[in-house]
Amino acid sequence: MNRISTRIRQSLRDIYPPEELKALTMMICCDMLGFDPLDIYLGKDMILSECKERELENIIFRLQKNEPIQYIRGFAVFGGRKFKVAPGVLIPRPETAELVDWVVNENPGAHHLLDIGTGSGCIAISLDKRLPDADVEAWDISEEALAIARTNNEELESRVLFRQRDVLSDDWEKSPSFDVIVSNPPYVTEAEKDEMEANVLDWEPALALFVPDDDPLRFYRRIATLGRELLLPEGKLYFEINRAFGREIAYMLEMNQYRDIRVIKDIFGKDRIVTANR
Repeated sequence: MNRISTRIRQSLRDIYPPEELKALTMMICCDMLGFDPLDIYLGKDMILSECKERELENIIFRLQKNEPIQYIRGFAVFGGRKFKVAPGVLIPRPETAELVDWVVNENPGAHHLLDIGTGSGCIAISLDKRLPDADVEAWDISEEALAIARTNNEELESRVLFRQRDVLSDDWEKSPSFDVIVSNPPYVTEAEKDEMEANVLDWEPALALFVPDDDPLRFYRRIATLGRELLLPEGKLYFEINRAFGREIAYMLEMNQYRDIRVIKDIFGKDRIVTANR
C-alpha cells in the first residue's frame, strides 16, 4: 500500500468500516486526485503537488466531519448520469433508481408525468431522458432544491418543468392532466433518527427526510388525495416508501378507492415501492 492510501485509511479508520473505507480510498486517489488505479493496486508511491496536498487535506477533514463524499465531490451518479448535489437536497439512492425503472417499464406511452418532492431532480430528469416523448413536471417546496434541480436540468439537457409548490396546501388550481404521479416523499420517522448514520443525519436536509411519529403517512395520504384530482382515468401512482409501512400505505390507497395496488421489494428484499391505479 502506498503512502497516500495509508494516510487516508489511517485518518478515517475510526469512522468508516473496512470495505467502505477501501472503496472510499480508491475513489479519492483515482477519481479526485487523478492517480492511475493500477499504481494504487501495485502500491506504487506517489508525490502530491502542493495544490493536490491541500486538496487531500480538505477531503480528509470534511470526511472526518462525516460529510458525505457526494457533497464533497459535488455530484452523485444516478442512473448512469451525474447529478449535482449539495446539502440542500437528498443524495440519490439505488432504490430510487429502481422506482424510475418501474415507472419507465410500465408506462412507455405516458404523455404527462409528475414528480412530487423532486429534490435534485434525479427522478424527473431520468424520466425525461428515458421517455423522450413525454412531458415531465416536478414540484418541490424548497427553492434551494429547485435551484439545484434546474441546474441539473440544464446541464443534462432535459426539458423538465419545475415548480415551487407545497403539496400540503390547497392554494392552487387542480385539474386531471397526468398519466403518472411518482413521489419519493419524506418518510423517515423521528423515532428512527437513532438508527441513522451521522453522514445522513448531520448533513442531508431534514425537510426531505422526516415525518412525525404520529403521522408517518402524511405525504402519502395527501398525494393519494391529490391523485384523485390530478390523475387522468386509469392514471397510476408510484411511491418510494419506508419499508415499515407498506401494508399501511396499501390499505390507505384502498380506502381512497385506488385499485391494482402492489407493494414491491427492492434489490435488498425490503418493501420499497407501492404502486396503484386510479
